[in-house]
Amino acid sequence: MSLVHQKRLTAADWINYSVLTALSVICVFPFLYIFSVSFTDPAVYVPLKFYLLPPKWSLDAYKYILSTQNFLDSIKSTVFITVVGTVLQLIVTFTLAYGLTRKDLDGRKIVLGFVIFTLVFHTGIVPNYLVVKNLGLLNSYWALIWPNLTNAWTLIVVKSFLDSLPAELEESAKMDGCNDLGIFCRIVLPLSMPAIAAFTLFFAVSQWNIYFNALIYISDAKKWTLQVLIKALVLDSTPLGVSGTAADGIPPLETVRMAAVTFAMVPILLVYPFLQKYFAKGVMLGSIKG
Repeated sequence: MSLVHQKRLTAADWINYSVLTALSVICVFPFLYIFSVSFTDPAVYVPLKFYLLPPKWSLDAYKYILSTQNFLDSIKSTVFITVVGTVLQLIVTFTLAYGLTRKDLDGRKIVLGFVIFTLVFHTGIVPNYLVVKNLGLLNSYWALIWPNLTNAWTLIVVKSFLDSLPAELEESAKMDGCNDLGIFCRIVLPLSMPAIAAFTLFFAVSQWNIYFNALIYISDAKKWTLQVLIKALVLDSTPLGVSGTAADGIPPLETVRMAAVTFAMVPILLVYPFLQKYFAKGVMLGSIKG
């Protein structure tokens, strides 16, 4: 019969737990404030007052932002960019990384050298803007998708992960008459599901939160992403036609702002738990060969 020994907490442990708990509470409070204000009934809302829980619950702010065309347009733009951009990023990243793992591919080392070069040396904002402009992509969703189809860090991590897959599986598939495309689709991709899940989350979060590129490439307000619209709502005041009072049935500006911020956070918060179990595993597998 084995005895389970419980570790006694030392004074240092208590200090660590107390500090971490305090930091956690400090980090959570802003989110509680945002959620509480966004769900507060306009009739009882008091500006600049902290609400741990709404004194009276209401969905008026959410109903209002979902009734405005600007907000709906930004949601459509962001969803399109996130879905299409994430899918294309996965396709380009994993196909290119798989090609770089093939030792019989001519020019593989040259391409890999270019990839590593871009990891060290970056172009500036102006060259990137000129490229997008000369390609005729300004005021287009593709200006936010094509330039970001992959990056050096992601390629190196995915390549390292694919290098760790047993080479014997590919050799067996070739003996059975499977071509390179079949090996990639039937063997490599199924074995890469942890990495695919992890990078799906990376890419989706990046595309959903895209802001700076949208700010400089998109000038048409109808094509603004959600993050650009929220910036305009929070810092530039009233792009949705919101007043600071509840007159004419319009919720207070602060409740509308918090509802918009909450709307931008919730999708990622909902997706993350389903991919969280693959998250750490996928990244670790991508960084270790063996």
